[in-house]
Amino acid sequence: MSVVRDLRVLLRLPNFRRLLAVRLLSQCADGVYQVALAAYVVFSPEKQTSPAAIASAMAVLLLPYSLVGPFAGVLLDRWQRRQVFLYGNLLRALLACGTAVLVLAAVPDWLFYASALSVTAVNRFVLAGLSASLPRVVDDERLVVANSLSPTAGTLAATVGGGLAFGVRLLADGSEAAVVAFGAVLYLCAALASLRMSRELLGPDPDLVSQRLIMALRTTAHGLAEGLRHLAERRPALRALTAVGLIRFCYGALFVTVLMLCRYAWSSTESEGLALLGLAVALSGAGFFAAAVLSPWAVRRFGPFGWMTVCTASAAVLEPALGLTFAPVPFLVAAFLLGLITQGAKIATDTVVQTSVDDAYRGRIFSLYDVLFNVAFVGAAGVAALMLPPDGRSAPLIVLVAVIYGSIAVALRGERAKG
Repeated sequence: MSVVRDLRVLLRLPNFRRLLAVRLLSQCADGVYQVALAAYVVFSPEKQTSPAAIASAMAVLLLPYSLVGPFAGVLLDRWQRRQVFLYGNLLRALLACGTAVLVLAAVPDWLFYASALSVTAVNRFVLAGLSASLPRVVDDERLVVANSLSPTAGTLAATVGGGLAFGVRLLADGSEAAVVAFGAVLYLCAALASLRMSRELLGPDPDLVSQRLIMALRTTAHGLAEGLRHLAERRPALRALTAVGLIRFCYGALFVTVLMLCRYAWSSTESEGLALLGLAVALSGAGFFAAAVLSPWAVRRFGPFGWMTVCTASAAVLEPALGLTFAPVPFLVAAFLLGLITQGAKIATDTVVQTSVDDAYRGRIFSLYDVLFNVAFVGAAGVAALMLPPDGRSAPLIVLVAVIYGSIAVALRGERAKG
């Protein structure tokens, strides 16, 4: 009941509501844009999609978060955050309009990816700024609740945006340009929503900026290097991160496989393929939710490394049993199970890192963790691009993923025995 009361209090705070509105509109637009990108790269009737094209799209969507993320905070502590939301979303609206024009003009893929890369790169600043701004609109007592509510609401908004994108695409007779243009309108609305807050409200305070920009960037890079050295001295955290990076690699390879199967093997039309992909993503998301419910009990019962061992050993058996059929129903079952396994292992890894890394280094280690997570996913897409045939049916890739899962389970069992 106290949580419900806190939520009611938060929603009575005008500035919290205004900041939340910017988040919801921004992330809804992100969901629209990401579906438009996926539809253009994978499901456009005029394009013969390849695993290499999918790998390129994933790199565009994920690598900016990894490369820009650790340094975004340095700039956000110097720029007025309200202005970041205003000009960042205006810039994304303009760039998204440019992307729509490029789609209509049927330009070379590299030019389209360059435009999409620009949009997603700005996103890192907006999302980090939203998190950094919360303490300016919420008191310390309710900050934890606000930190839980805002990102969750943003994720739901992105999901709604994805659904809206499917609706716009259907109404526009499959036009990805129309979907991208709709995303641009939402970015514009997010920019206008930020004007409801005063320019100085979200900080930072100019008199608290102590370092010059170049020095601050150097300090950040030096801090990440120190974090790597500290991680090398904390073997449980290092092994857990290595394991979760490999698990993320497996998930990424299978995700590309499902994309190709939905596009060519399981459907006769682009719309049918998109519907199957949406179902697979929804089931994987349900697996993530199941992991959030199950993992606290499992970590207490087996320990973090024990739970990761259970997850990876199960995947080593179930993934080839279901995946080698290359049939929709077994693969959809696998999507749920692998969502549970991947997120369960991540929750256990979070626990290991939080308990074995010194507090002074924890933020830097989690920044590196974020880089590892996204780079592993993009790397998996690259490997899948080399191994997958056009229809997505690759028994060697399924077997390779099973072997990786099994190897992780064996290694983690040894780590559990040491613990």
